[in-house]
Amino acid sequence: MAGGASCPQLAAAVCDAGGLGFLAAGYKTADGMYDEIKRLRGLTAAPFGVNVFLPQTRHADRAAVDLYRSQLAGEADWYDTPLGDPEAGWDDNYEAKLAVLLDEPVPVVSFTFGCPPRRVLDRFRRAGTYTVVTVTTPEEARAAQWSGADAVCAQGIEAGGHQGTHHDDPATDGAGIGLLSLVLQVKDAVELPVLAAGGIMRGTQIAAVLALGAQAAQLGTAFLVTDESGSPDLHKQAMTNPLFARTELTRAFSGRPARGLVNRFMREHGPYAPQAYPEVHHVTSPLRRAAAKAGDPQAMALWAGQGHRMARPMPAARLVEVLAAETEAARAAMTLGGTR
Repeated sequence: MAGGASCPQLAAAVCDAGGLGFLAAGYKTADGMYDEIKRLRGLTAAPFGVNVFLPQTRHADRAAVDLYRSQLAGEADWYDTPLGDPEAGWDDNYEAKLAVLLDEPVPVVSFTFGCPPRRVLDRFRRAGTYTVVTVTTPEEARAAQWSGADAVCAQGIEAGGHQGTHHDDPATDGAGIGLLSLVLQVKDAVELPVLAAGGIMRGTQIAAVLALGAQAAQLGTAFLVTDESGSPDLHKQAMTNPLFARTELTRAFSGRPARGLVNRFMREHGPYAPQAYPEVHHVTSPLRRAAAKAGDPQAMALWAGQGHRMARPMPAARLVEVLAAETEAARAAMTLGGTR
């Protein structure tokens, strides 16, 4: 939920309602991340987590990035904004963020786009921080276990936003594993606790992944439309707007596969967007900001999971309460059904 949606107010509301709220450190400076941690600590005394993006291996074809920039020239003219610098930064201030999180430990740190080496995870363990690694295959889960992660978050193909694959391979675009199957495969592959994420919008789905052996469910899209979410109003409104009826995986906005509501920008530029993360992210950032400022959702990155039409606008604490009640009811129904 990087990019502003996961803010201290949202995380605090979830924490105080009994969930585990997360701050998204992606696309922030180390100082910016630390400022949000301090703000969150001022809002709640409950445990919380911070999600960190791992830096990517640099394999982008600069000629392909330059060609994509030239193809976006018309967008820059339309929104009257220059395109961004593809070399604005490739490591997301990773080492500086680790230093802050080790100096000022938080209860939970999760990692996306890869798995830190054992020496890093060992340092977090010594600091008293519980570590979670996002995985999209059993093989990635085994790598996380070998490196010493405390738990894995199994992210199904239904998930909104970026796919948390450890290696970006264009040959596997769209070939991800559905959440229910992935939970079972990861449970068979590792002995670590498994969190389940991807398209979960109702308590019945939470009950389902718990029944399959997951220890917890992690929801993102469901919280994008809550009152405390930092998502732009245009994004919140698009989630349940019939004009945005479906989602697709695209490289159009960032150069890495991410699921979002299909809009004009995705349709026009997705087919030829190169494999180049985070270079493409930096190139399109000014366009996305300009589109939001102009009130035009057709060029915004409207990240959303496959269940987006089931989003329920309400305070985050109320959503946690509703989800908990739905989960308990579904689990009770399962138990009752099994005794007949």
